[in-house]
Amino acid sequence: MDHRASNKLDPIAVEVIRNKLEGIANEMQHSLLRSAFSPIVKEGLDASASLFTLDGETLAQSIAIPIHLGTLIPIVGEILKRNPIETLADGDIFIMNDPYLGGTHLPDIALVVPIFADGRALGLSAAMVHHQDVGGMTPGSVPTNATEIFQEGIRIPPLKLASAGRFDENLREILRLNVRLPEEFMGDINSQIAACNVGRRRLQELCANYGHAFLLTVFDALLDRSEIMTRAALSRIPSGEYRYTDYLDNDGINIDQRIQISVTAIIDGGEITFDLDQSSEQVDGPFNCVPSGSLSAACFAVRVLTGSDIPTNGGCFRPIHLKLPEGSIVNPTEPAPVNARTSTIKRIAGCMVSAFREVLPEKVTADSASEMLILQFGGQHANGRRFVVGELIASGSGAGIGSDGIDVIETDASNCMNLPVEALELEAPIRVLRFGLRTDSGGPGEFRGGLGVYREYQVLDGKIKLTHRGERHFCAARGCRGGLQGARSYSVIRRASGTEEVIPSKIVTELRENDRLIIETAGGGGFGSPSKRFRERVLADVRDGKISEESAAEVYEYDPDPPTV
Repeated sequence: MDHRASNKLDPIAVEVIRNKLEGIANEMQHSLLRSAFSPIVKEGLDASASLFTLDGETLAQSIAIPIHLGTLIPIVGEILKRNPIETLADGDIFIMNDPYLGGTHLPDIALVVPIFADGRALGLSAAMVHHQDVGGMTPGSVPTNATEIFQEGIRIPPLKLASAGRFDENLREILRLNVRLPEEFMGDINSQIAACNVGRRRLQELCANYGHAFLLTVFDALLDRSEIMTRAALSRIPSGEYRYTDYLDNDGINIDQRIQISVTAIIDGGEITFDLDQSSEQVDGPFNCVPSGSLSAACFAVRVLTGSDIPTNGGCFRPIHLKLPEGSIVNPTEPAPVNARTSTIKRIAGCMVSAFREVLPEKVTADSASEMLILQFGGQHANGRRFVVGELIASGSGAGIGSDGIDVIETDASNCMNLPVEALELEAPIRVLRFGLRTDSGGPGEFRGGLGVYREYQVLDGKIKLTHRGERHFCAARGCRGGLQGARSYSVIRRASGTEEVIPSKIVTELRENDRLIIETAGGGGFGSPSKRFRERVLADVRDGKISEESAAEVYEYDPDPPTV
């Protein structure tokens, strides 16, 4: 069949193209991860890739990080607003990271490449990477004590990194001079270019097989189909208002003041509105979240609530509406700092989903810990060479109907991996002394919350700048239907001198030779009364070291030697 000559859409061809597009996005992602320089990308997987239509809607996205994938939408939109399609040329490359123009935080730099076939624009490819360092007041560029965005690193508005294949060397030099690891930084930029070029080549190949006009028609059809399916799924949720509130520990500046995240979700037929009007005002520290973050959370929540059978593209997001009061934690005014927005996005996403716990019990679990502990180590080796290395450490997910929570997993709008011990020790003068599951951290219940993790580090040589960005040190993940809360996080520095310093969730400090850092991440909430947990499950948890014998006896009322009748 000659698809290029057909006026009707062949459903088989449409499905083939849909799967091909998803395959292209994932191939872009694989290229990005394989060619990256920094450990946070190649090991932590803190990167994402997508294809977009000429209108700036998501066409296909990789299996990657919802925060990135959602944020790319306003980034591509801003680039197209400033650079209409008719002004673009084959070989153009755009770069951007400014949160107040659609980005998320400064380390997340996006590259966008227009794709041409047969001399006509066909779509765009985009790749986002969390760069290990983009300047600012601390190594790693995520200072928990920042009070304005100027302290967080270099801001990049939508600029052309290349025009018709010719790179702007002045811009590249400016970027190199404003980061601590220029070679690693440019290596990751080049990996993004390579990923975008994969998308460009593959979409051009697809066009050669099916024709330009036919593909554009299919793109529209795919988005419309996902929109129809999403609206139908939303329509099956009873119309009304659903609310949930949770908290962040503090903003890194005012340590004794928690931050409120309140979501009112409004279902009206096939539309969903997330109103965050009752959330805290913007804060002094870097936990402010620009609107792109709330959009990412909303996109994630809608995909959770509507089901995995719907192909993910821009059509899924058309029924979403947001109410974000200006000057709030979810819509700050410039120049508020924003580098720690991941914690806020995760809490927003958790509240958006948890609001539907009673009406969608099969989809919504107890609270997950939703803690992505960020550790940044920076300094110099004995030979003078700089190092900056980041850790992304997970916590436990919440339990649900018929299932325990998952141990040590990224939840909500993130999807990263912790650094292997060997990778960290190669990069910095640090030894990892202990690493394992944290006993008794999962919230007790008929179904137990997922466990957090413990990790202990020792400084081997010199001085190391440490940034510690944690959550759930004060505000635990709640259980539901009689389940108990998960354990709270705990971090402490044991100095070589013998003194101890408990970390109040966030800190920027200095570690010295033989100092030790011990971290214990939070657990997810439990589901159902602990007294209802099967005896065999309690015994298995004790044998596996997931709960202690003391907890088994006191919380689960487990008797290892029950009386015989």
